[in-house]
Amino acid sequence: MIFGGRSKDDETVVAMLASAIRRDISFGVLPPDEKLKIEALRQAYGGSNHSMRETLRMLAAEGLVEATSQRGFRVMSATQEDLEDILLMRLQTEKLGLKRSLERGDVTWESRVVAVFHALSRAEAAVISQPDDITALEWDEACRSVSETLLSACGSRRLIQMAGKFYNQSRRFRLALLREGRIDFSARAQRLDKLQKAILGRDEITALSLLEDDIRADLGARQKTV
Repeated sequence: MIFGGRSKDDETVVAMLASAIRRDISFGVLPPDEKLKIEALRQAYGGSNHSMRETLRMLAAEGLVEATSQRGFRVMSATQEDLEDILLMRLQTEKLGLKRSLERGDVTWESRVVAVFHALSRAEAAVISQPDDITALEWDEACRSVSETLLSACGSRRLIQMAGKFYNQSRRFRLALLREGRIDFSARAQRLDKLQKAILGRDEITALSLLEDDIRADLGARQKTV
């Protein structure tokens, strides 16, 4: 090979390391503002110095890790200001994505919407009856799948990627609510049922309003004022 570049094996290792560290940031195992030292991370997660640095650069691009002035890394802060900023961006990107999906989505998209809402209801039942790390992770993944599916027919790859970036930044706030028992699953089930019906009925105004309510509840934020 004349020009250097990452091999597929390198990319696989980085992807696996990023997934593990992303999960631990979301679950608070790696708390906000914690310094991330390469050697300590290698002992905990594996990989080489190079692959770990590539992983941290990837997570920095996602907004989960911050590069410090001393050329080190730390977990991104999770202040009230951070929460409000993430909320703003989730509302802007996800509402636009759903609006476009409602305009462009076909019957196949509708089928995927029904399927992910059903999977989420199963995951929610499991995490309610047996709250542990496994069911919490499955529930979190089911929530992410719903968000991805609602935007999947929007016709903009960049919009989907941007929405996914801010969604991932919000995960630790939602999982903190779960750990603290501050999620009203009964109200959530009613809201999501109405959202699904509005989407299938192509009721854009109602669907976008319910999506905003759900995103705000997802982050423990105040409901919108009329």
